[in-house]
Amino acid sequence: MESEFGRGFITNIMLISKHFALPPEQAWAGVSDHMTEFQVPEQFLGTDVEELVTMLRKNIMWHQGGRMDKEDAQSVIRILKRLVVAIDLHLGIADPHVGKYD
Repeated sequence: MESEFGRGFITNIMLISKHFALPPEQAWAGVSDHMTEFQVPEQFLGTDVEELVTMLRKNIMWHQGGRMDKEDAQSVIRILKRLVVAIDLHLGIADPHVGKYD
């Protein structure tokens, strides 16, 4: 069955990231739709990766449009950065980093 807003793990991280590449006041429109079929792979269950996904989900789902858009967007971006570094660590990358000019 085809997914309307994305299904998977990395796929949905990419789709969410596209939203937060926009200005904060535009980032929130429709981003919660990508949480519907956001799946955490078994190997990450019970790890910091799953914890970060939970934080990401809460920050996105609990956001109230028009209130603290910029601050909440910055929080989501920080979680996304921590999440991708945690994924790299679990995949065996010894020293992952988002870079100085992220």
